[in-house]
Amino acid sequence: MNTATDRLRAALDRAAAIRPKEGGFPYLAEALRQAGVTRCRMAVPSNTMLYLTDAGPVAVQSEPLVAGMVDVTPFDRRALLTALRVDQAGDSTFPEFVQGCWEAGVVRYDVDLDARQCVYYGADGDSYTETYPAVEI
Repeated sequence: MNTATDRLRAALDRAAAIRPKEGGFPYLAEALRQAGVTRCRMAVPSNTMLYLTDAGPVAVQSEPLVAGMVDVTPFDRRALLTALRVDQAGDSTFPEFVQGCWEAGVVRYDVDLDARQCVYYGADGDSYTETYPAVEI
């Protein structure tokens, strides 16, 4: 595994194998960090994740949430917290979580794997920051 995509794929596979259903994100984040990923940046409407790694950046394009021109929902912290807590409880899939972010007015989010911090941004500059615990894997 010499390429950034190979390393990322291996880290994602490792995380899928070890992460618990409830509270699994810190395990995913730690597997990524150990594989050399420093940041993950999600463009929510396009459903594109950019992983910044020590082997180079990797983009992952999933099915876009919107097509054409659409109004963006105002940032709704309460709705975002609901989407986060449902996901943290293991009661949503990643696509459902991303959809919940979009419905809460989140247009992008940035995960700093060294600081163990996620920042969620609305279109008008509103944001919400959440830290996650360190785990050992």
